[in-house]
Amino acid sequence: MILYRGKIYDDTEQSRIISQLRTDLYKTFSDGKVLSVQTVINACDTLAKRVINGDFDEIVNPYLEMFDINAEAFKAMVQLFSKESLEYKCAIELSDDEKIIAGKFVRKRYPLGILLHIAAGNVDALPAYSVIEGLLAGNVNILKLPAGDSGLSVKLLSELIKTEPELSDYISVFDVPSTETETLKTLADYSDGVVVWGGDEAVSAARKLADVTTKIISWGHKLSFAYADLNATDEQLRETAYNICSTNQILCSSCQGIFVDTDSKEDQLKFAERFFNILKEVNKKIGYADFGMRAKNAINIYNEKLEQHLTHNVIMTADGVSVICTDDSKLSLSYLYRNVWIKRLPSTKIIENLRPYKGHLQTVGVLCPNNEKRGILCNIFAQAGLVRITSGKNMSRTVAGEAHDGDYALRQYSRIFETELF
Repeated sequence: MILYRGKIYDDTEQSRIISQLRTDLYKTFSDGKVLSVQTVINACDTLAKRVINGDFDEIVNPYLEMFDINAEAFKAMVQLFSKESLEYKCAIELSDDEKIIAGKFVRKRYPLGILLHIAAGNVDALPAYSVIEGLLAGNVNILKLPAGDSGLSVKLLSELIKTEPELSDYISVFDVPSTETETLKTLADYSDGVVVWGGDEAVSAARKLADVTTKIISWGHKLSFAYADLNATDEQLRETAYNICSTNQILCSSCQGIFVDTDSKEDQLKFAERFFNILKEVNKKIGYADFGMRAKNAINIYNEKLEQHLTHNVIMTADGVSVICTDDSKLSLSYLYRNVWIKRLPSTKIIENLRPYKGHLQTVGVLCPNNEKRGILCNIFAQAGLVRITSGKNMSRTVAGEAHDGDYALRQYSRIFETELF
């Protein structure tokens, strides 16, 4: 599905449209158009209100069911697109739009120009969100849809254009397979920046597509985890278990596992059994994960048990959830969908252990009832390279004005222009 100049086209039109794309994109600049931030904010606010009022329930409700998102969490997500939230975000990220430098120069912020967004498919509305951030910085945006896209992003962006027709010149959406490298190179050549959501392979592929003069802006994939003092309360563990079950560990901010502040295997196993019981309770309370994913992980756990005589891992499993205790301290992706690793990591070895994972670290949920020790741990994790430190409860919370992986998106999507005062 293609969205171009505010109209929906069939994929068969893609080659024809891309052949005229450069001329149309450049015309937006030659016409002297400047996209007002407030225009974007007002359009998003109007659309957000319609979503809350139920105007799009026919596409929203299946999405919520598919990703097991409750109404309260969804409302909080939509609130990020409200006028109040977006104005707050822009005030933080674009606070220095114009300044006089040394009494001789005017410094202004300009859009980077044209952005190509290569979106990941782990969060269905993420592609549309990426484009909206590009719009807030004033850019013309080209979106490459991820494989298996449900159509939600095209629907949202189409409705956004209907709300504010001025945006039609600033949004183009193409369904280009990743295998069509020549087409992607063409789109990258037209762009001043390539925004890529994904892991190392996706970023590496984007670098090969783009010219050396094109800016690469990468977001994710990142790894997040919890760090627990042995005296962590049941409530802290329960909140962490809720993060694991409610996100199914598919977000960059989701808890993949728990490092425990100990070098004792006995203490590790006691902690693991305690957490496993809480995880089972939370899993039962909020409802089991998708059957297909439970079946897939049943095979993974079965293989773990077959190799247990070699790995010496301790495996606890029931009701589609599992805890695997290992003797290594490696930061790794879990099996996802409520399957957690628990490893030993004394606080004295945090920096030594985590610094090698630079660029992949995101959120740590610190589970420690002692305020003084928690403060010390937070400082250690900041030195280790983590960019978000939260409670277990708030590992995946999203609030207006927060950074992406330790950076502000709107600043990344901008450039600084200086003019001498004559």
